[in-house]
Amino acid sequence: MIEGTCHCGAVRWQFDGDPERATACNCTVCRRYGALWAYGCEDEDVRASGPTHVYVRGARMAFHFCPVCGCMAFWRAQTRDASGRRRIAVNLRLAEPAAVGHVPIDHLDGLHDFDHLPRDGRRVADYWY
Repeated sequence: MIEGTCHCGAVRWQFDGDPERATACNCTVCRRYGALWAYGCEDEDVRASGPTHVYVRGARMAFHFCPVCGCMAFWRAQTRDASGRRRIAVNLRLAEPAAVGHVPIDHLDGLHDFDHLPRDGRRVADYWY
């Protein structure tokens, strides 16, 4: 299990298991947040807790951040899918570096066409050091 917390500790998340990848997206929102996303389903392999402020972008996504220290903690789908599951992605930058440094980075061109770009061998740790 990997845990993440905002700077002040008011917002927390848990990710069961080891993420297969982290996504760095260059869309108009993600590039401003600087987040590295790991995906799961709410209350299945990802749990989030604590009070958040929400920025809703369109009809699909809600970005949750700490109302005290401002850290971007996670995004959550606005609706559930046909099977009742809700998609959620946590910001791996809120985890301890040793816990997630090995996770490979996938690049998503969310600015233009939402295509996944080829992996370049970088990992989460490469974004910190």
